[in-house]
Amino acid sequence: MAKATIVLVHGAFEHSGRYSHLLERLRHDGYDVISEDLPGQGVTAGRKGHIRSFDDYLHKLMKWMDQADPNKPMFLLGHSMGGLVVIRTLQKFKPHVSGVILSSPALGILNGATKPLEIISMFLNVFWPTFQVDSPLKPEMVTTNPEVIKRDKEDSLMLEKVSVRWYIEFQKAIKIAFKEVEEFPNVPLLVMQAGEDLMVDRGKTNEWFHQIESIEKIYKEWPGYYHEILNELEWEQAYLYMMKFLNQQLNG
Repeated sequence: MAKATIVLVHGAFEHSGRYSHLLERLRHDGYDVISEDLPGQGVTAGRKGHIRSFDDYLHKLMKWMDQADPNKPMFLLGHSMGGLVVIRTLQKFKPHVSGVILSSPALGILNGATKPLEIISMFLNVFWPTFQVDSPLKPEMVTTNPEVIKRDKEDSLMLEKVSVRWYIEFQKAIKIAFKEVEEFPNVPLLVMQAGEDLMVDRGKTNEWFHQIESIEKIYKEWPGYYHEILNELEWEQAYLYMMKFLNQQLNG
């Protein structure tokens, strides 16, 4: 019998299938896991790489949480943009959870659009919101694991383009996550940040973390790890650290 439920929220440009090794390990270690694809990504229906509003993600996460056994503790695990989805869901809806784990949360983007492109994006967001631009993601930027890099290059479910609306909503959600930082509930929090992150600004992760008023919070940076801590060659080290956090919550 599972001791708790973990709801896993994947990041931008990717899909839940990239974490099959993690799901398998979590289930082996006694956890129920709920992990599906976010709207516009993976095997979901509709236009790929596009959302109407960032709240589309929040509502989807709330539906996933409804699938969990109400008699068991529930934890949220969000990676990158999935971490931002978790943050905004907790700020807006304040669902009851036993703890939160954020993996390299997207609270600041490196190598974002230039100022002229930002202005063009705002114009297109009004008149042509579905217009798509190339994704900045390259497999070599998120992990040093050669097997994952090779797999990602052959993965047809990885997004190569996203809409202007998606980009604007993403940036807006980051700003709100900081603006409404006091709305983040007092829940046990573990933030695991890649030390060699080429995708998100780890300084912004640290800044947001220190504004959170959770009584129990841990910030752990992993030197030498690229963005996807749980897809790195030494991902099990981060996994075992995460397990200690989960066990601590379950054992009171």
